[in-house]
Amino acid sequence: MRRYRKRDLGAVAVVVLVCGVVFASPALDRFAGVSLDILTALRWQAFGLRHDPASAPAVVVAIDEETFRTPPFAGSPSLTWTREIGRVLTAVVDGGAAVVGFDIVFPSSIEQSEIPFGEEPLGTRLRGFDRDFLRALASAAKSDKVVLGEVLHQDRPVRPAAGQRIAVGQQKNIRALNTHADPDDVVRRLPLWFSVGGRPLPSMALELAARALGTAPVREPDGTTVLAGWRVPSAVPGTQTLGFEGGADAVPTYSFADLRACAETGDADFFRRTFGGKVVLFGTLFDIEDRKVTSKRFATGVEAARGARCALPLPAAPAEPPPARSSIAGVYIHATAVNDLLRRTVPHELGRLGTTATALAAAGLAALGAMLLGPGLAVLAVLGLLAAWTAAGTVALQHGLVLPLVGPTLAALTATAGTIGWRLVAADREERFLRRSFALYLSPQVIDRMLEADEPPALGGEMRDVTVFFSDIAGFSSIAETMTPAALVAWMNAYLSEMTDIVEGCGGYVDKYIGDSIVAVFGAPANDPDHARNAVRAALRCRERLAVLNETAAFQGHHLAHRIGLNSGEALVGNIGSRRRFNYTVMSDAVNLASRLEGANKYFGTSIMASEETVSRTGDAFAWRELDAIRVRGRTRPVRILEPIAEAGRVPPEAAARAAVYADGLARFRARDFSGAAEAFGRIAAGDPPAALFEKRARELAAAPPGPDWEPVFTLEGK
Repeated sequence: MRRYRKRDLGAVAVVVLVCGVVFASPALDRFAGVSLDILTALRWQAFGLRHDPASAPAVVVAIDEETFRTPPFAGSPSLTWTREIGRVLTAVVDGGAAVVGFDIVFPSSIEQSEIPFGEEPLGTRLRGFDRDFLRALASAAKSDKVVLGEVLHQDRPVRPAAGQRIAVGQQKNIRALNTHADPDDVVRRLPLWFSVGGRPLPSMALELAARALGTAPVREPDGTTVLAGWRVPSAVPGTQTLGFEGGADAVPTYSFADLRACAETGDADFFRRTFGGKVVLFGTLFDIEDRKVTSKRFATGVEAARGARCALPLPAAPAEPPPARSSIAGVYIHATAVNDLLRRTVPHELGRLGTTATALAAAGLAALGAMLLGPGLAVLAVLGLLAAWTAAGTVALQHGLVLPLVGPTLAALTATAGTIGWRLVAADREERFLRRSFALYLSPQVIDRMLEADEPPALGGEMRDVTVFFSDIAGFSSIAETMTPAALVAWMNAYLSEMTDIVEGCGGYVDKYIGDSIVAVFGAPANDPDHARNAVRAALRCRERLAVLNETAAFQGHHLAHRIGLNSGEALVGNIGSRRRFNYTVMSDAVNLASRLEGANKYFGTSIMASEETVSRTGDAFAWRELDAIRVRGRTRPVRILEPIAEAGRVPPEAAARAAVYADGLARFRARDFSGAAEAFGRIAAGDPPAALFEKRARELAAAPPGPDWEPVFTLEGK
């Protein structure tokens, strides 16, 4: 894993801290509410309605477009509707409604009209017109069943007409309808309290919920609200977050025109079935009036009074359904707030501390990914992280918890960009320089080790157990004499490239090229417990690949053979050379023996030869045949040498048979049965150079038997 300096880690920590704090700061609260909007839409798409609309504690009686088209309201100004409103109010209250709230304000009465009508003002001629309405209000107010709405606006509030205020007992049964809009003019919360006449009064929604529960809300000294023993969650002090459902039918809605006709027929049973125990809100449902953009703006539906009918049929469906709008009728804000309070499902938002913690966590994880991964993978990882966080937020909202999206998203993306930028500008600059400088001279493993050490290359090394690979082209000098220098270079590059790819593909490190020779190490610089197996596997694949290349035009008609020597053991591995120039290489007697074994192939006519040290480390991964015990120049101790036939399970039958005959001949030879050995070797000598060599030696010893101090060891006369 890439290691970084303390300077780099400190710089990234600063990036994380800045991103986390900035994107959770109050300066960006204008955009923070978008999280709730997005999650509301996603929750709606993923889970649909959380509650059965039929069980909704609050319902709406809508004065809608149908009402304006239905007699006796068609063509009549709304000021003349009060008597009919009073009739429906009485029917709803008599039907057992828990409480009725008015999201409609009638600030004046037709009885107060001063427009001349004949010799008197119109209001004088219509004196008593609102009497039925006022009586209905007064009757409902006596049992605390009605709450009128008002709109607070500095020193000019929009209040019900004086007669209505008197009928309901003044402020006792009047509550504010004002909403709370965020800086982006989206309604996501509703105030719980207002100051009216210097004293705090509950909002319309809080008042209706409290009356439905038969209790009074309590405002604690710390500003929190307690309703029937339950503390209302409040991220913004004095407000409740609105938990909108999606679509348009979460709050049952009934047409005022149908209810007026129902009251006229005297169908009291319908009112009992429909409104018994409910909180009923009278409000308007138009396309242009009293509409608000809320956190439901991405999950709205086509609104309509689709509740059960009593007297009038449903209006004919339009030829083309109207499109859903991003705004909703204001009455649904209060109905949603009442439902949340009575169900105790007011969403809980994280405070400033929680928002900052999530932003810091998102920035930290994003920065970690950007430090450990490449830029492309880091971006994909961050996008995956954000997708998972969004999914978690959707599920959390289903259970009433609002997780921030915008802050953590911006923090994560910015931290990713900042960390990648720091890596490009500072942290990875030295790494890129080293890789560019040494890519053509050192293996990727060596470069990685230099970078992991976090220090420049220096003289020194360590003892490691490795396998050394030496290869050389047979008859290279004679081939080189027949080629021009340019053709020779191109030919050698093709050969060395093919062999190097195999060596490195098997986990080896090419130490150096010496003319046509390749010196490679397995087990360093990267640790490899299977270095011996990988070295033998590389040697077999090099032999196979060379056989293929010999059949192509790539080698310009030259049929090549190469010799490979393998030996395993302890070796000094590291940077070796002078103070001004050195190489990453290996040194030891194990290295020298591998070189001698490569040369020993020419005596036996073999292409691959390995010492018993290497063979012992490969287990049963390969099939071998023992060639001989030899003594190389510079060593007094003999070494057993073996030839790999093939990987285990892939030995051709004829090769296995030849190896068995060879083993029999070698056993006879070492037992001084030279005639028997010569006979055994002779059976395969025609197609097997090592057997031909031993047949000749056995016949010579049979003709002139050696003394008692003879040992079956072949001493090489050259390198």
